[in-house]
Amino acid sequence: MSKFYELAPTDNKGNKYPFSELKGKVVLVVNVASKCGFTPQYKGLESLYQKYKDQGLVILGFPCNQFGNQEPGSSDEISSFCSLNYGVTFPIMKKIEVNGDQTDPVYQYLKNEKKGLLGLSRIKWNFEKFLIDKKGNVFERYGSITKPESIENDIEKLLKQ
Repeated sequence: MSKFYELAPTDNKGNKYPFSELKGKVVLVVNVASKCGFTPQYKGLESLYQKYKDQGLVILGFPCNQFGNQEPGSSDEISSFCSLNYGVTFPIMKKIEVNGDQTDPVYQYLKNEKKGLLGLSRIKWNFEKFLIDKKGNVFERYGSITKPESIENDIEKLLKQ
């Protein structure tokens, strides 16, 4: 069984979110920020979520303030921003760090499983995306400039498996 399912990060309300509940689902994990040039990707992420959630897609947003202080708000402020400005209904997790000594275990796992450009594991910026298959394996890693809609074919492929 994939170690992905052993992870249990904290959601934005302070509750554990056991990934064991995601078995059999396709999961898209994204480090998000409210004051970034890529923030409008929330709209594309929500669109994918609405289109595929009933087929087994789960999107998880992990707020992170490590890139240009672009996510300074509290959990409540972040949730409110996402909901009011982009109609986000997919789960937003507790703010975390994705690089450095305090890297969240979810991102330690994801970066170890799928290196980025030039074999680097470091997250380069907000809105990097990791697509996980129904068995908990990291299928692909996408950079910040990759728009959510451009990975729709990969999501469909994994949902059909």
